[in-house]
Amino acid sequence: MAGTILSVGVVVCAATLSVSFVTAGSAAVFSQRLAGVADAAALAAADAASGAVGGEPCARAAEVAFASDAHVTACDVADLIATVTVSAPFGRLSAAASARAGPPG
Repeated sequence: MAGTILSVGVVVCAATLSVSFVTAGSAAVFSQRLAGVADAAALAAADAASGAVGGEPCARAAEVAFASDAHVTACDVADLIATVTVSAPFGRLSAAASARAGPPG
């Protein structure tokens, strides 16, 4: 009987650890994906600000973010440098990432 209880305890601990590691791993992947969306949105805004593409910079950033199921929570363009913050839901939480893009130098 004691061996059965011990076996159940080991299985429960292993399952709990597995779920924890999977959740942490998926959060890390989601964070990197959201950072990529922020980079792309900032690049789109900087391109629009420099005149390389038409449109309003923050609207371009919002289009790029929307295409990746995220939304722009902050957008600032100053001297051709765009700073964009995007957010997206991760489960019941909201994750955010920021990026800055502009001309080299």
